Amino acid sequence: MKFLVIGLGSMGKRRIRNLQYLKAGEIIGFDMREDRCKETEKKYKIKTFKVFEEAILKNPDIFIISTPPDRHIEYALIAAKSNKHFFVEVGLSTEGIDELITLCKDKSIVAAVSCSMRFHPAVQIIKKLVEKKEIGKVLAFTHHCGHYLANWHTYEDYRSFYAGKRETGGARDMVPFELDWITWILGKIKIVSCIKDKLTNLDVDIDDTYSFLVSLENKILGSILIDVISKVPYRVIKLIGEEGVIIWDQSKRNVEIFTSYNKKWRKEPVEEGTIEKGYVTGEKMYIEEMECFIKAIKGETKWMRSFLDEKEMLEVLYKIEESAEKGVHIQT
Repeated sequence: MKFLVIGLGSMGKRRIRNLQYLKAGEIIGFDMREDRCKETEKKYKIKTFKVFEEAILKNPDIFIISTPPDRHIEYALIAAKSNKHFFVEVGLSTEGIDELITLCKDKSIVAAVSCSMRFHPAVQIIKKLVEKKEIGKVLAFTHHCGHYLANWHTYEDYRSFYAGKRETGGARDMVPFELDWITWILGKIKIVSCIKDKLTNLDVDIDDTYSFLVSLENKILGSILIDVISKVPYRVIKLIGEEGVIIWDQSKRNVEIFTSYNKKWRKEPVEEGTIEKGYVTGEKMYIEEMECFIKAIKGETKWMRSFLDEKEMLEVLYKIEESAEKGVHIQT
């Protein structure tokens, strides 16, 4: 198989590492920025192109689309029209998504939307605990995911890359990313109520903080804070059940469980794999995600997240933002 990695920023490089680790096949790269092409060639010893049409002439079998979110659908449509399997990072826009869904409907290609966190060992542990009703029925949860925008890509000016732009802002980008795995475990969102704002003096025109409440279809209540103002990276979730509590603090590398029947805490260890310099999360879940995608192409498994799922989640994001703008609860 020949892979074309489109976009050679942070995630594009990560996907190259994943594919090389898996010995998946030949890899070529495309990015309009010459500096990224040169860096990628030097670091990963692959051929890169600054002109997309030149990369296409090499006839890749598979697209890995790791551009900024506002370019995802553009390249996904090219892949679908060319009958090429493709994998795309989580997006922020539904523009063109209906056309993409229609195009892919009757094709034998794998059209995969990223769901990286579903492969995180801690998320998989939590899902199993919830399914086994280890803490009884889940009643409520709190979740905080925070980073500091200026530290996100330490190798470039935070004002110049997509997370510093209004349409693709860092906090906005993280909302569907986090909600995908939370709803995978707990169920779909029914009602949202949000406040969002810019709270810092970061030199960008974005809302750097989203704080919102959710009510799920199965009557679970949740409070979620997503920000790019935290000087220390956070990903902390607490699930409150009828018979106990589950806590995952990513920085502690374990999942903690308290149950009323034994009245004590226990810990499930979490191994994320190697954490590359400049990254927060280990490589393990991304490698397993790429491996699953390749197995789906080979017909050995089915991909677990569709563009219909993506559309539904982005519509939740829009309802969250509508709630903040109107100051009201919104039914999704």
